[in-house]
Amino acid sequence: MTNLARRAALASVACAVLLGGLKAYAAWRTGSVAVLASLADSLLDLVASLVTLGGVHWAAQPADREHRFGHGKAEALAALFQVAVIAISAFAILVRAVERMFTQQASADPEYGILVSIVAILVTLALTSYQQSVIRRTGSIAIGADRIHYTSDLFLNGAVIAALVLENYAGIQGADALFGVLIAFWLLFGAWRASVAAIDQLMDKEWPEAKRQRFIECAGRHPELIGLHDLRTRTSGAMDFVQFHIWMDPKMTIAESHEVVEKLETELGAEFPGTEILIHVDPEGQIDEPGNPMAETNLLEEREP
Repeated sequence: MTNLARRAALASVACAVLLGGLKAYAAWRTGSVAVLASLADSLLDLVASLVTLGGVHWAAQPADREHRFGHGKAEALAALFQVAVIAISAFAILVRAVERMFTQQASADPEYGILVSIVAILVTLALTSYQQSVIRRTGSIAIGADRIHYTSDLFLNGAVIAALVLENYAGIQGADALFGVLIAFWLLFGAWRASVAAIDQLMDKEWPEAKRQRFIECAGRHPELIGLHDLRTRTSGAMDFVQFHIWMDPKMTIAESHEVVEKLETELGAEFPGTEILIHVDPEGQIDEPGNPMAETNLLEEREP
């Protein structure tokens, strides 16, 4: 899975280099603020993709004495860096577009900008499709943030084409600058969306409720499990972490309880690959201290109608 994420990050870097070169030429020939905005976005794509590559590589490093839970949150840090890059580029584009509105400067040779934007759309479609397949298999949050940015590029390049056509062929003055403003706000929206998942991961947010319930159902299938409570879940990079308490027959020996826990961990590990599971055994009827905000009653009973 790590190799898949690394290859996706490399593909992203290659795409950013190719499109940056093409858009630099188009921006020089046309003088269009929309093309310039698209160029700035591609150059920042390159920086963000390099950071993603570094984040994926760092996150893949095994746990060590100083990072016993691994380095998975490096992906979230890389994603937040991308958010900052996207936001900065959006504000720069917004300023340039507003300036263009007042100068009413017309773009030249629009066919170059249109052609490059069409090529950019085709290349970006291929990249985002590949990224999506990698995300499904690895769950990489850094690749996910990268994909959000490149998906927004599809709309960005479409907006560049619309701006050049409207201003140069339909004679609508100011269309180029207007689309530059719209692109800037779209990038800011994309930055906000990308930040949510990264912040959730850094704050150790619980799994989505549907995934959490599926985990409880899988655990509840074990015949010797009397009860399950105090379930806590989190995600770090491509790794998931789960810890919970189970009620067991107090007459069981430590060896017997250990055997049940080992079987349960194996079964849950098969259902939820890439998950580190920590189980604490309580004697049946053991109640957590009153007032503990983290305490949960028997989750298996709560599922019964």
